[in-house]
Amino acid sequence: MLIPIWQRVLGFFVYILPFTDALPLGSNLFIEFPILNFILIPALPIIFIKANILLGSLLIFLILFIGVVRNQNIAYFLRFNTLQALLINIAIIIVNYGLEILIKPLGNSLLIRSTSNTIFIVILTITVFSIIKCLQGEEPDLPGISEAVRIQI
Repeated sequence: MLIPIWQRVLGFFVYILPFTDALPLGSNLFIEFPILNFILIPALPIIFIKANILLGSLLIFLILFIGVVRNQNIAYFLRFNTLQALLINIAIIIVNYGLEILIKPLGNSLLIRSTSNTIFIVILTITVFSIIKCLQGEEPDLPGISEAVRIQI
C-alpha cells in the first residue's frame, strides 16, 4: 500500500522528539565538533516548546499519545511511528536518569563522556534510520520496540 507523502513527512517529525531528549547526552560532541550543530535545526521547534512551556515534554507526550496513538481515525502508519517514537523516548529518559544516578556522581571523567557520546550516537543512528524508513513509506523495524508497538496497536 502506498503511504501518502504527508504521512511520511509527519512520521519524520515524530522521530525528532526522542532525538531532542538525547541532545544532553551529546553535549560533549557538540562542543568538540561545532559543525554538528546543524543537526539541531529540525529539532528547534520541539526544543522551544520544551524550554518555554511549563511541563512541555509531558504536554507533547500526552498530545501524541492520546491524540494520535489512541485515535482510531488516524492512519496506522502514523499511529505506529508515533508510538514507536514515544517508546524510544521513554527508553532515552530511563537511560538519562540511570546515567544521572549511577555514573555522573563519579565526576566528568573520560568514561562518562565516552558513555554519553556512545549512547547519543546510537540514538542518532536509530533516529536517522527511522526517519529514512518513514520517508520511504516503510515501517522502521527496530527489534523489540516494533513488536511491542504492533501488540499495542
